[in-house]
Amino acid sequence: MAFLKFNKSELVNLSYSLKREIILANRTGAYCNTSIVSCNTRRYHGLLAVPVDGFGGGVHLLLSSLDESLTIAGHQFNLGIHNYDNVYEPRGHKYIVDFNADVAPTITYKVGDVLLSKTYIMSQETDQVMIKYQVLESPSKILFTLKPFLAFRSVNALTRKNGDVDTRCHQVDGGVSFRMYPGYPDLNMQLSCEAPFKYQPYWYDGITYSDEYRRGFDCKEDLWVPGTFSLEVKAGDSFVFSASVDEIDPKQLKRKFNSQYSKLDHVTTNHELLVRNAELLKCNRNGKLQINAGFSWLYTGLLRETLVSLPGLTLFATGDCSEFEEILDNLIADEQERLFHRTTQVEAPLRVTDVLQQYIAFAGDEARVWKKYGETLKGIIESYGPGRRNEITLHPNGLLWAQMYRTALSWMNAYIDGNPVTERAGYQVDTNAWWYNALCFAIEMESKYESPESEFVQKWTPVRDLVKANFQKTFLIPSTGYLSDYVDNAGQKFEVRPNMLFAVYIPYQLLDDEVKLSVMRTIKYELLTKRGIRTLSPRNIAYKGVYEGSQMERDLAYHQGCTRTELLAPYIECRFRMSGPSCLKRAEFLVEGFYEDISKHGVGCFSELYDGDPPHEPHGAISSACATASLLKCEYLININKTRRW
Repeated sequence: MAFLKFNKSELVNLSYSLKREIILANRTGAYCNTSIVSCNTRRYHGLLAVPVDGFGGGVHLLLSSLDESLTIAGHQFNLGIHNYDNVYEPRGHKYIVDFNADVAPTITYKVGDVLLSKTYIMSQETDQVMIKYQVLESPSKILFTLKPFLAFRSVNALTRKNGDVDTRCHQVDGGVSFRMYPGYPDLNMQLSCEAPFKYQPYWYDGITYSDEYRRGFDCKEDLWVPGTFSLEVKAGDSFVFSASVDEIDPKQLKRKFNSQYSKLDHVTTNHELLVRNAELLKCNRNGKLQINAGFSWLYTGLLRETLVSLPGLTLFATGDCSEFEEILDNLIADEQERLFHRTTQVEAPLRVTDVLQQYIAFAGDEARVWKKYGETLKGIIESYGPGRRNEITLHPNGLLWAQMYRTALSWMNAYIDGNPVTERAGYQVDTNAWWYNALCFAIEMESKYESPESEFVQKWTPVRDLVKANFQKTFLIPSTGYLSDYVDNAGQKFEVRPNMLFAVYIPYQLLDDEVKLSVMRTIKYELLTKRGIRTLSPRNIAYKGVYEGSQMERDLAYHQGCTRTELLAPYIECRFRMSGPSCLKRAEFLVEGFYEDISKHGVGCFSELYDGDPPHEPHGAISSACATASLLKCEYLININKTRRW
C-alpha cells in the first residue's frame, strides 16, 4: 500500500489539492516546491530555485513552471494549470488520476486513451531539477510540447513585464540556455532526446498566487515564456527534461536520473519519513554544511534554529557524530557576533550548553567534548557579564535582565508595525533557566577537566549560587503553582506560556520537586495538545487559536496560541524523568498524531506550527527543521525507554 498517495477525486478538487505541497531539496541549497497538481500558489513556489551569491545572497527562482501539452488526433490538451484572478486556465489538473510520493513525487495523467506519468527529482550534487516523462499507454503517436515559464528573481519578490530582459537564446547540446538578467547563472534547459526548440518569446501577465492573495500580500506577477520544446512520442517512450545552472551531456540524462532515483529510499515507516526530512533540511553549499530552518522561506544557518534542531537531525536521525560536529563548528565560526557580542534572541547562545549535553549523553567522551568546545562555552558565559552586552544585563541577584526599546529579546519575536507582539522585557524564565544550566555545566566541566581552583570557576560559582537562590522565588507564583513567563518592574506576569518548561527540563535542580510537578501539570492542562505545546493558554484574553487571516492576524497568533512541535521533545523528556515507563503510551499518542497530517500542507513533511484550536491544522513553513528534529528525539526517547530497566 502506498504511504503518500492521493486519488483522483482529491486531486481534481482544487480547494483540497492546492493546499498540499511537494518539496524537493538537495545539499547545494536548491529546491523544487509546488502544489501536488503543479499549480504554484506562493511566491516561493517553482521548479528550480537556487542560491545566488550576488544580489546580497539568498535563494532565487529561475524556472517557475513547465506546462505540458499533448496533441492527440489534431486536438490539443494542456496539462498545465495557472491562476489568473481566481480563474484557472488551463485546467490540466482535471486529467490527473494519481499522485504518489513514496519515492519521488509522481503525477499520472489520463487523456482519453493516453496514460502519462511525470516524476520529479533533484540532483543531489548540483543545482538541477530533472523531470522524467513516461508514456505508459497510447494507441498511437502523440505530439508532446513543453512550455517553460521563467522568473529569474528572489523567492521573496515578484517580477513584472519589463524591457531589461536579455532575450538572447543560446543553443546548448540538447536544448537552450537563457540568462534573463546580469549577475544570474545560466538556466540550461535540456532533454535526453531530440526535441527542437521553437523560439517564440511572450509574457504571461497577471499570474496570481492564491496563498499570497489570501494573506493580503502582493500576489501577481508576469512570467516570461521564451518558446516551446516539441517531440513525438508513443507508448513505452520515456525522456528526461533537465533544468540546471550547468550545461550537461543530454546523453547522460536518463542514466543520471535513474542513478539518483535508485538512491532514494522507498518510505514505508514513520522513521524513514523522518530521516528523509532530516536529509532534506541539511545543506552543504560551497563546502559548508549547515541546517536550513525550513522550506521554503526560512533561512539557512540560523543560530537558534540550528541549535534546537542539530541533535535531532544528526544524532537521533542517523547517529552521525562527525556531521553533528561539522555543522556545530560551522555555526560557531559564522555566529561569532551573536554568540559573544549581541543578539536579539538572548537565550540562543546559552543553548549551546544543551546541544553539548545532548551530544555527551548520546555519544559519551565528555572529556573530548569539553576540550573542543569548553572555551567557546566559557566565552559565551563571559559575554553575559556586566557591561558586555547592550541587550541584557547581569543583575546583583545573579539573574539576567533583558530589555531594549521596542525589541523582542527572545525566540518569541513577531512584530506588528514595528512593535513586538511579545516583548517580554525583564527577567525571562527560559533565559534564566538556560543561564543556570550553562553556569552549572561549565563550572562542573572546568572543575573536572581543568581545576576547581581555576579563575573561571572562582568567578562564576558565586553567580551560579545566586541564580539558584533567587530563581524560584522570583518566578514562582505561589497562588497558582506555575512560573511567571517574565518579571518586569511591575512584577510577575500571570500569562501561562511554555517557556517555564525549560526550568524543569535542564538537568540541574533549579526548582523544588513539588513546583516541578505543578509546572508540568499546568502545561499538561493548559498548553498540551495533540499537535505540540501551545505558546499561550486559551484562558488568556490575547489567545489566538487559529493561524489565519491577514499578516497582522497571523502575527498575533504566531506566539499567542499556535502550537510548536519543537516543545514536545523537552516535554516528553521531562515526563519520562518524572514518571518513568508509565508515560510511554501517552508519549506514543502525542507523537503519532503528526503522522496523520503528512498528507496535509507539505506532503510527507512536518510543519512549523499548528493551530492552537482543534482540529489543529498545520501552518507556516511546510518542512520545519525544529519540528522534524523534535519528532526524531521523541522517537529516540520512546525507543530507549521501552528497553530501559527502571
